[in-house]
Amino acid sequence: MLSRTWIAVAVAGVLAGAGSILFVTLRPETGPSPATFRGERTSALYDPIATRAKDPRPVSEQEVFGQAATLTSSGVAMNRRQVTVSTDCAEALWGSGPTSAVTGCARVVRASFSSSDGAVSGQYAVFDMADGASADRLVTALDPKDGEGFLRLAPGQPPSFDAGHSRAEVRALGHFAVVNWVGPVGDEGRADLTFPQLALETLSGFVQRRVLSAGG
Repeated sequence: MLSRTWIAVAVAGVLAGAGSILFVTLRPETGPSPATFRGERTSALYDPIATRAKDPRPVSEQEVFGQAATLTSSGVAMNRRQVTVSTDCAEALWGSGPTSAVTGCARVVRASFSSSDGAVSGQYAVFDMADGASADRLVTALDPKDGEGFLRLAPGQPPSFDAGHSRAEVRALGHFAVVNWVGPVGDEGRADLTFPQLALETLSGFVQRRVLSAGG
């Protein structure tokens, strides 16, 4: 028969193992965040599409990204790599703040991009929220100053994406929240991100088209 000492040691070992498993399971998820962040709340300009009830048509890959595989700004070309469409908006995010802020999100459409010279990588994501207030909450939740959590790296984005020198602009446009995130590839952080981000910003044109079609 096992002695009481050996029984105590065995029980302690089981509890320690369980504690390790619990720690791994419950450990907060982490991921990359942008070094520079700019957030913008929605405005009266987007009142015609302030709610999904007013603007019920689901956002699609074709509407946001169209047929053009390359976007340019001042001679800088950003080539589209991979597009994903999902009704699981939380899966596109990491961190408890952003994932809880997408409650009621109908779908997320996003794509990864890389510059023609391979120096810059980026992604553009559109979250189809219930209304402008929920889009504003997502913008706030994605601000690194207000907690931990941001967009997951998109499929097809280079593993050497340097988030430590990256720049993100997150805007609420009516009931949509859009994320425009660019950064250098590699660890030197010397790439000029201005024109790559401006190239991706042309994708927000789908929102203006919706406003116009709604009579705004």
